[in-house]
Amino acid sequence: MSSDARTTTETDQPWTVGRVIDWTTGHLKKHGSDTPRLDAEILLAHARACPRIQLYTHYDDVLDDEVRASMRALVTRRAQAEPVAYLVGHREFYGLDLHVSSDVLIPRPDTETLVLELLTLAAGRPQPQILELGTGSGCIAVATAANLPAAKIVAVDISPAALNIAVKNATAHNVAERIDFLEGDLFAPLDSEAQFDFVISNPPYIADAELAQLDADVRDHEPHLALAGGADGLDVIRRILAEVGQHLKSGGFLLLEIGSEQGNVLPELIAASGDYCAARIVNDLAHRPRVAVAERL
Repeated sequence: MSSDARTTTETDQPWTVGRVIDWTTGHLKKHGSDTPRLDAEILLAHARACPRIQLYTHYDDVLDDEVRASMRALVTRRAQAEPVAYLVGHREFYGLDLHVSSDVLIPRPDTETLVLELLTLAAGRPQPQILELGTGSGCIAVATAANLPAAKIVAVDISPAALNIAVKNATAHNVAERIDFLEGDLFAPLDSEAQFDFVISNPPYIADAELAQLDADVRDHEPHLALAGGADGLDVIRRILAEVGQHLKSGGFLLLEIGSEQGNVLPELIAASGDYCAARIVNDLAHRPRVAVAERL
């Protein structure tokens, strides 16, 4: 693909789908990708504007100059640790294809644990009122609305750019009329009388000292505002716990995504308020602590 990597023999060979995938896989592996083959296929499918599965039935197709140029640019950026989801502009979450940009965190399978727990708890309520703090891409709110047709959701974020992405996703999945998107810091944009059956959040929970140790694609490209949780990673969580009582109904539930090392401390923080039944921790599919759940007394 790159001019300095081609020998005379290589240049004589056509750049087919299969050859580009193989070359890109090797190139990205050298540059630290944990999933170089998958990255190569997703990027080439994007460059060709085709489903990824179609690559396998067109393995011997020769790429035209326009597709090769597009692919070359994508591979260059990926080799510099730019996330694939930002390069192609979308990511799958809870069965939905969602728009993403560098203004929002990339939705991750771990966060589906929170959605699943929320859907389970809300299933018995006829018209659940749900507040999401720090909606980002809107992945949680949109997935919830798509699976709970009777739910009414308020989704808050401090970033107007993130809210633009969230609105775009809600519109694309036909749930925008059931989600009110508000700009502001946590509870600030809410009416003081607003009450909810569920308050949910995937807040920033990375400790400051750990930010530098994150993978380069996260550390250098995803928004730090949505990652950094202060000295111990709990600054925003403490703020939520201090203010949530005004807006969570008795018998309502608080659900917080947490870091895998925070499973022991969260029940203690929640218990300290005296306003909740004993909190429980839900593990993700990798059996790591992922969601703290507490019912308001």
